[in-house]
Amino acid sequence: MKWTGVFPAATTQFKEDLSVDHDATRGVLDALVRDGVHGLVVMGTCGENNSLEPDEKIALLREAVDVVAKRVPVIVGVSEFDTARACRFAARAAELGADALMVLPAMVYVPQPHELEAHFAAVAKASDLPIMLYNNPPAYRVSIGMDVLERLAALPTIAAVKESAPDTRRFTDLRNRFGDRFVLMAGLDDVALEGLMLGAAGWVSGLTSAFPQESVALVEAAARGDYAEALRIYRWFMPLLHLDAEHDLVQSIKLAEQIMGRGSERVRMPRMPLAGARRAEVTAMVEKAAATRPL
Repeated sequence: MKWTGVFPAATTQFKEDLSVDHDATRGVLDALVRDGVHGLVVMGTCGENNSLEPDEKIALLREAVDVVAKRVPVIVGVSEFDTARACRFAARAAELGADALMVLPAMVYVPQPHELEAHFAAVAKASDLPIMLYNNPPAYRVSIGMDVLERLAALPTIAAVKESAPDTRRFTDLRNRFGDRFVLMAGLDDVALEGLMLGAAGWVSGLTSAFPQESVALVEAAARGDYAEALRIYRWFMPLLHLDAEHDLVQSIKLAEQIMGRGSERVRMPRMPLAGARRAEVTAMVEKAAATRPL
């Protein structure tokens, strides 16, 4: 597993009746790979994991592995309401050919540190796949603390941390505490370049689904130390990147995909497509970005 480059948090596509559109989802994934991304995260937050039935998740992962065909790694989200379900899905993902897991805290319940540790440890032991832990305190109301990571460091399959806390000091604190024990991945779009500068190996990105070529160019510029070029792209991108930090990020990203001809804005309830002033605002932002693309 090579944890470098851009890993879009790919969307799940739905038909008009909101059943899973497998052909459209395959098209989205294939297009991202052909546009040069370095890996894919499927069925994460942007993939609407918790809106999917268990059999839909299995079918979607099977399709993703098939269409990607080992061109890039496929990381699948493990986002369940309890630990037993998470362990079962992790084991099944390994059987279906996923390359790695992105493991979230159990949904709804806010765990104590020892419960969070036990959840991650159990999922880690359910398969031999490498794991990226997903730390996103604003969205999931729990932060993976340093002491929890200290104890989890003994588990060899826990390889990476997707850091989506808005406080970029976490990157330096994690590096100072653990050295290179965990690969760090930037996970919040509007502090992605800061994360890359502070030691993140790659970027798990939401807005890459709408603008993959610019995302790849930004990361490659940062990797070669061309920060003038990275900043030029980043500053153009920033109004859209702020959308990733909002609660309606999924709807915004899917609307951006639709405007750019890369997918549909359809989402499953309780999410609903953007409407009114918010829809007009996001549409104007995407259209301006499209008209002023930096590449």
